[in-house]
Amino acid sequence: MLGTIVNVVAIILGSILGILIKSRFPERVNKIIFQVIGLFTITLGVTMAIKTNNFLIVAFSLIIGSVIGEIIGIENYLEQLSDKLKNTFKNSSDKFSEGFVTATLIYCIGPMAILGSIEEGLGNSPNLLFAKSVLDGVASIALSSALGIGVMFSAIPLLLYQGGLTLFASYVSTYLSDALIVELSAVGGILLFGLGMNIAEIKKFKVVNMLPSLLVVVTLSYFFV
Repeated sequence: MLGTIVNVVAIILGSILGILIKSRFPERVNKIIFQVIGLFTITLGVTMAIKTNNFLIVAFSLIIGSVIGEIIGIENYLEQLSDKLKNTFKNSSDKFSEGFVTATLIYCIGPMAILGSIEEGLGNSPNLLFAKSVLDGVASIALSSALGIGVMFSAIPLLLYQGGLTLFASYVSTYLSDALIVELSAVGGILLFGLGMNIAEIKKFKVVNMLPSLLVVVTLSYFFV
C-alpha cells in the first residue's frame, strides 16, 4: 500500500499549502480556479466514458447502482461523516462538507485510482499511484484554496478506498480482465462528468448516490463481457 500512503501524504501537504495561500487570492480568483477544475473534471469524465465497448452494460449499471444508492441514501451518510469531522475539529467553514465530498469523489473515482490500486495489488511497482500523487497534490492546492480544510480530510476515505482496492486486487487478480477494467473506468468517467457539472455549477447531480454503479458494472461485466 505504499502508493496509497504516498498519495495520502501528497493530498495533506497540498491541502496545507492551499490553505496557507488562500488568503492571498481574491474571491474572483478562487472562483475561476473552481470553474477550471469543473471543466477539467468534465473533460476527464468524457475521455474515460467514450472508451466503453458495452454501452448497455454501462447504462444499466448506472441505473441500477443509482437506484440502490438513492434507496440507501449514501450522500446523506457521507455528509453526516463530514459534519462529524467538522464538529470534531471545531471547524466553522460553511464549505467544509462541500470540500470534503468534492475532493473525495475527484480523488477516488478517476481511472488512476482504480488502475493504480489494482497495479499495486497485483504485485507491481505502484508507478501509477506515484504519478497520481503528484496530480492530486497539485489539485489539492487549488481545491483547498477554494474550499478550505475539508479537502484535506478527503485523504481518509481515499486511504480506505485505494487501500481496500489494493488488497481486493491481490486476492482476485485472476478474475480482473482488461475488458472489465475498461467498463469500470467508463462508469467512473460518467460519474466524474456529473461531478464536474456540480463543481462548475451547471447542474446539480447526486453523484455520491450513483457510486454503487461501480460495483454493479463489475458484476455485469464479469458475466457478460
